[in-house]
Amino acid sequence: MTNKNILVVDDSSDMLELIKRSLSGYAIDVFTSTNVMDAIELLQTTEMDLVITDINMPGISGESLVKYVTQHFEKVPVLVITGYPNIQNAVSVMQLGAKDYLIKPFTIQELEDCIWKIIPLQTKPVDHVESQPKPILFQGMVGKSASMQRLFELIKKTSNTTASVLITGDSGTGKEMVARAIHYSSKFATQPFVAVNCGAIPEQLLESELFGHVKGAFTGATNDKKGLFQAANGGTLFLDEITNSSQNVQAKLLRAIQEREVYPVGSIRSEKVQLRIISASNENILEAVAQGKFREDLYYRLNVIHMEIPTLKDRREDIPLLVNHFNDKLSKINEGEPLNIPTNVMEVLQNYEWPGNIRELENFIHRLVVLAEETVQLKDLPNYMKLQLQNNETVSNVMLSLEEVERRHIAAVLKYCDNNKTKAAKILQIDRKTLRNKLEGLK
Repeated sequence: MTNKNILVVDDSSDMLELIKRSLSGYAIDVFTSTNVMDAIELLQTTEMDLVITDINMPGISGESLVKYVTQHFEKVPVLVITGYPNIQNAVSVMQLGAKDYLIKPFTIQELEDCIWKIIPLQTKPVDHVESQPKPILFQGMVGKSASMQRLFELIKKTSNTTASVLITGDSGTGKEMVARAIHYSSKFATQPFVAVNCGAIPEQLLESELFGHVKGAFTGATNDKKGLFQAANGGTLFLDEITNSSQNVQAKLLRAIQEREVYPVGSIRSEKVQLRIISASNENILEAVAQGKFREDLYYRLNVIHMEIPTLKDRREDIPLLVNHFNDKLSKINEGEPLNIPTNVMEVLQNYEWPGNIRELENFIHRLVVLAEETVQLKDLPNYMKLQLQNNETVSNVMLSLEEVERRHIAAVLKYCDNNKTKAAKILQIDRKTLRNKLEGLK
C-alpha cells in the first residue's frame, strides 16, 4: 500500500506534534504548516490525500484555505478542526466544501475515525514498513530510480538530526528542493527555513546579510538589523552556492558553526543561535579547496552528511514520471486539463540530454501547457530535441545490417507521421505501393 500524504495546518506547534505522533504508526506521511501561505506552497509541490486545518489562525484564516483547496484541488478532501465551536462556522466550512468538522479537544480515536471516513486507509499500524512500496513522490520530489530512492532514504535518516548537510549536483538538479525536503520532513518543520544564494548577494553585503549589523557599523546602517542566522534560529539555514563566499565570510561562517554564535557587523557582543546548516554547490568543492578558493576546515564542518543529486540524464527512467507530474501540476495552475502526451513524444523527451536538468524540464513542460493543443505532437517540440534523437540513433545504427537500418528508419518515419502511410511514403520519397511491399518484406 502506498503511503497517504496528509497536510496538517495549525498555528499551534503542540497540536501539529500531537497529530503527527498520533498518525506515526500508519502508512501516512504527515506534512505540517503553521500558516496558510506555507500550506498552499506545500499543496503546489506535493500531492496530498487529505488536508486537516484549523479555522482560527493569525493572518489568513482556515476558511480561506478550505475555499482555496476546493477551488484548486477539488479532489483533495478537507477536515476542519477548531477550538471555538460555532454552529455557523460549521455550516460555513461545510458549504465551502469541507468533508467533516472536529471540535477541540478531541481524542486520538475521534481523529482517526474522522480520517478513516474521509480517505480509505488500513486501520492497523504498519508492522512491516520495509514491505511497503517505495514512494515515487517524496516531499515534492519525483523519482523511482535507484539513485533517487537512495536520496529519499538518506533524507529520512538524517532529517531529525542537527548535523550539517552538504548537497552537491549540477545546476538545475533541485538542490534547494532537497534542502526543503530535509527541513519539512523533520521535527523542525514548524520552525523557519531560510534560504540565501551566496552568489546573488554582493560580497560587501553578504556578511551583513548573514550575521546582521548594528547601527552605525557602516555608511547606510541607520538601524540595528538581524541577519539570516538569527532569522533561522531554531530552524534551518540553507546556504546555496557556498563556494561563492569570500575568505573573510568563510572564516566567520566557520566560527559561527563551531561556536553556535554570531557577531553582527560592528558589534563586539555575540548572539547565540541554534540551527541546522545545509549548504549546496554545483562546483567541485574539493577542487576549490585544492585551489585555495575554499577553506578546508570549513569544508569538513559543512560536509558531515553529503548528498549528491544525480543529473536528469543519469536517471532517464524518472523523466516520464516528471513529465506527467509537471503536466498535472502546471495544467492545474493554468486552470486547464492536462495535456495528452503520446508515446512518440515521450520517447523524444526521455532521450533528450536535458543540460538544464529538472529546471529545464519543468520550464519546457510549462511552455507546452501554455502553447500546445490538447495532444502534444512532434511538431510542437524544438528541432534541437528531435535532431539529438536522430544523432543518437545514427550512432547506435553503425553496427546494424542495412536491412535492420531500413526497417528501423521506416518504423521511425511511420511513428513520426502517426502511421499515415501516404505521408510516410512522401518523406521516404517512394510511392505508397513500394512502402507497403517493404513493410510486408520486413515483417
